[in-house]
Amino acid sequence: MGDGRFSGRRALVTGGDTGIGRSIALGLAAEGADVVIHHHANEEGAQATAEDIRRLGAIAHVVSADFTQSGEIGRLWGGIAENHGAIDILIANAAIERRGEWSELSEAVIADHVQANFISLIKLLQHGVPHMVEQHWGRVVCIGSIMASRPRSETVAYAALKSAQLTAVRAIARDVAADGVTINVVSPGAIRTERNADRYADPAFVKAVSARIPAARPGTPEDVVAPVLMLCSEGASYITGTNIMVDGGWSMGDAPR
Repeated sequence: MGDGRFSGRRALVTGGDTGIGRSIALGLAAEGADVVIHHHANEEGAQATAEDIRRLGAIAHVVSADFTQSGEIGRLWGGIAENHGAIDILIANAAIERRGEWSELSEAVIADHVQANFISLIKLLQHGVPHMVEQHWGRVVCIGSIMASRPRSETVAYAALKSAQLTAVRAIARDVAADGVTINVVSPGAIRTERNADRYADPAFVKAVSARIPAARPGTPEDVVAPVLMLCSEGASYITGTNIMVDGGWSMGDAPR
């Protein structure tokens, strides 16, 4: 394990069964945190993450919830509180991204994005932050997206809600900063994950993406871990309401030709 800077802390990582969430969960565990791994419809992936965490010597628990459904956050949090205890570190990573032509975007798809990517975030904060305020220590890191600053029409609902997420974080972070609670956003750019493995298996696609990124490569889930762990640390107690871009410089603009 690492230097144990999160020893005695319990973290909840939503969407911790795969990709960026899985890597963050493992990073927290390697630094001593016990981790509650949330998933939806991927019990196998969540259990695999839990087993890897236990091999690191940390405690891991698996929970499930469908964030597109109203009331799921309350049920989820109630079960965590009853069975696993209070949460000190919240990583709000789970989100849905359903692409399609903006001109054909249905109300149902918009509603699912609003519920999963915004309402569920607010409910997570409503359930989790009061305990952090009470103990005068807490860390919340929400996983955003470069699409909040560089939106595309086929992801308009996802991008719009990521922008809303940042606004909400800044509003709430201001309210609880004096109580020792920090709330921040980390926004990845183009990241290779299991979910987009098919696209990144195409060398032409990788070449085209890399040509646009100033760092000249797509990112990996591990690239996101270090900024998240920093924001969760004692050393980040004076950082709140901010958005850290982890995008190889893409948010500044395309790479010079």
